[in-house]
Amino acid sequence: MSFRKFVDKRWAAATGVASVAATAAALLTLAAPGTSAAAAGLGGVAESSGRYVGTAVDPNRYTDGSYGTILDTEFNSVTAENAMKWDALQPSRGQYNWAQADRIMQRAEATGQMVRGHTLVWHSQTPSWVQNLSATELRQVMVDHITTVMTRYKGRIAHWDVVNEAFNDDGSRRQSFWQQKLGDSYIADAFRAARAADPSAKLYINDYSTDAINAKSTAIYNLVRQFKQQGVPIDGVGFQAHLIINQVPGDFRQNLQRFADLGVDVAITELDIRMQTPSDAQKLATQKADYQKSFAACWAVTRCKGVTIWGITDKFSWIPDVFPGQGAALVWNESYQKKPAYDGAVAGMGGTTPTTTTTTTTTDDGPPPGDGCTATYRIVNQWGGGFQAEVRVTADGPISGWAVSWTFTGGERISQIWNATASGTSGAITARNVSYNGNLGAGASTTFGFVGSGTPGTPTATCSAA
Repeated sequence: MSFRKFVDKRWAAATGVASVAATAAALLTLAAPGTSAAAAGLGGVAESSGRYVGTAVDPNRYTDGSYGTILDTEFNSVTAENAMKWDALQPSRGQYNWAQADRIMQRAEATGQMVRGHTLVWHSQTPSWVQNLSATELRQVMVDHITTVMTRYKGRIAHWDVVNEAFNDDGSRRQSFWQQKLGDSYIADAFRAARAADPSAKLYINDYSTDAINAKSTAIYNLVRQFKQQGVPIDGVGFQAHLIINQVPGDFRQNLQRFADLGVDVAITELDIRMQTPSDAQKLATQKADYQKSFAACWAVTRCKGVTIWGITDKFSWIPDVFPGQGAALVWNESYQKKPAYDGAVAGMGGTTPTTTTTTTTTDDGPPPGDGCTATYRIVNQWGGGFQAEVRVTADGPISGWAVSWTFTGGERISQIWNATASGTSGAITARNVSYNGNLGAGASTTFGFVGSGTPGTPTATCSAA
């Protein structure tokens, strides 16, 4: 939907006046009568200037502690963390699994939240069947996937990250399978297909390490300028902003502004600001100032549409899994308590901190005991003939490696695994850490996942320090 329709829809939810289509009005009846839940909190502060503050969501966590309450009351925009990526939506050719993406859409529409679609064309989290296609087939499958996904959510998703992470840090094209097989033209082709599928959606190119004026951001700047000259449809540029405390670029605002001057919108799309853990008062104070700087950079640029924080709570942040020893990057801690960064975000928007109340509950997953570590096995996604699973490894004390074992008893078979190596694909499985996620401090966790075929069972996983 357009941003104007988004605002109208939110206004209708708050007043009960039907100023939007009947279908949207029907969805709004799922929310509390006469209220617009996300009008409070960070989203409420952002709305006063016609912008949004969003978060990345995983529908499997809706019932964890205060996750759902914070989601519904603090944000006026959401992005699917993983549920709209290719491996989640089309794990096998022509077989789409919409369940998780639809859950996100339904909840967002019920609370009047805008939705950002993430992401259509990316080198990562794309199934091997796509990567192994010939160039001719790959181009057609790319167009078909974009068309199918965007058509399903036509008029309902405001912004789409059409192409994600297509450049190297030195400004050269990333030599992904897309680039190697299709050449430079694949990005423009993706944007043309996206515009044809949903003319109302705003189309973004999205990347990381582009927050400063540097070789990578300049390469994207030149691409956008070229697209504007050639008539290639592009509406916005997303700046992921996965930052480190005390390292927010001094030219962040100027960088956003130069893209806006090309005639495109800009947005901070995946903000988190990490630190060496454990956190302390000084680090949290620095993080607060950095969140304020980041939000202020966006709010100083008229065409900056908003900020998406990449997650709600440190409990589920991706940072510790990828950057061992670092974390505490988000606005709520692992117990769903606001951190000073919250006030920093509000100050960066030029607002005052709203008063909200959250209730924290705790659950006991009851993982089986192990030798030096524990493992929790869960099904993340499921479709006809296949599934996606995740295993969380938690260290009892400091460990330098781990091994997780379980047994498939129903004929399940692993087809793709990440963040671990496996001893086999069926029957008795032992998964071991890779180079970057074996060292864990006491109480620290990491996750690995895999895509499998067959009907998933619920095996008991045991962990031992290696």
